[in-house]
Amino acid sequence: MNEPIRDRLVTLRRNLHRHPEPAWREFYTTARLVEEIRAIGVDELAVGPDAYDPADRMAVPDADLDSWIERARKRGADPALLDRMAGGNTGAVAVLDRGEGPAIGLRVDIDALFIEESTAEEHDPAAEGFRSEIDGAMHACGHDVHMTWGLAVLEAIAENDFSGRLVVFFQPAEETSGGGCPMAKSEFADGLDYLLAVHVGLDHPTGEVVAGIEKPLAMCHVDATIHGASAHAGKAPNEGANAMHAMGTAIENAYGIPRHSDGMTRVNIGKAEAGTASNVIAERAHMEAEARGETTELMEFMKDRLEHTVKSAATMHDCRAEVEVVSESPRADSDPELQALVSEVADGASGIERVLPAADFGASEDATFLMERVQRDGGLATYLIVGTDHPTSHHTPTFDVDEASLEHGVDVLVETIRELESRHPVPHVDPAEADGDARIVETEGRE
Repeated sequence: MNEPIRDRLVTLRRNLHRHPEPAWREFYTTARLVEEIRAIGVDELAVGPDAYDPADRMAVPDADLDSWIERARKRGADPALLDRMAGGNTGAVAVLDRGEGPAIGLRVDIDALFIEESTAEEHDPAAEGFRSEIDGAMHACGHDVHMTWGLAVLEAIAENDFSGRLVVFFQPAEETSGGGCPMAKSEFADGLDYLLAVHVGLDHPTGEVVAGIEKPLAMCHVDATIHGASAHAGKAPNEGANAMHAMGTAIENAYGIPRHSDGMTRVNIGKAEAGTASNVIAERAHMEAEARGETTELMEFMKDRLEHTVKSAATMHDCRAEVEVVSESPRADSDPELQALVSEVADGASGIERVLPAADFGASEDATFLMERVQRDGGLATYLIVGTDHPTSHHTPTFDVDEASLEHGVDVLVETIRELESRHPVPHVDPAEADGDARIVETEGRE
């Protein structure tokens, strides 16, 4: 590993792609990151429970963690690191503390999805031999790219004359919105002047950069269990309390929750299961749902209405419902000051042909916990997008990236950090005054 990361971006990304691990199971992934970080040489490295308070985690699975640890052990992960990550305490924070200057955070996520990766010949990871080696799991959202960026940026800043503090959050469990909260509450988020979060693609092509997202939806994941009473469906159905029927009523009524006049709201029942046999009144039903809102307040409105709807449906059918909020994330918008700076940097980066000062996100992200924390403490934050040509959408078995975007992301992030260093403190502006001039107009057609 003496070869610089910048010279092996593709190799590193493909290695990470081969070993995808879903939320709170990123044992081998974390160990691999730590190996690279140690080779770079940093001033502080915290892993798992040293990086955050485990009690602040959300959506932690209550089963199957041991099998993922053993898989990582068999793949050669450091046993001491695996012991430290017991219980699903994955992820890491790396710090460069290089004297006077701004405190800058960079957040990249590290988890994969429960998706079986395609074996089709036209799918490059399959054709070129770096398809997922873990059945039923896949980096289908580009987090392998994000980790590569995080390591390459850390290396680049470590090797130059940077003055200040750089904190790189290698955050677990983004896909379940479980890891952003503990990172944001940790000591490593204290005193940050700036925060950069980043994503690849999201329907923006190679050569395009979005300097900062706006209007991410606040979101919550909700699990609901309905308890009824079983009975013989033919002989004495009246003696039962049908949890499946109650669940059906809850689902129908959930989609009937009124939209809100203050902004966009969403609700979805993504998974539902109940019953044991055709001739048995179901005594238990389980649903996994989500609610979203254009603002945190609207999400809270939808969450409350969803919980009320489920419990009312259960009561209607003489059942009882338990509703648990598994995880959630707030809305946080990018600051116009950083959007303007990133726009300027991206406009001068090699291979970048178009710069969008801002774009509506339309989805949810738990990086907003860190953004909100930094902004609340008086700092600035932005969530930027580095475009990539992806043949199919995120979260599909054939998702892939254009590896040219690996260099694009490193260049934009490193130069943004250097500009923040030289311009610190970046003046705050009134959002009402952040017009096109303040944000930099988009550029097109540059070679």
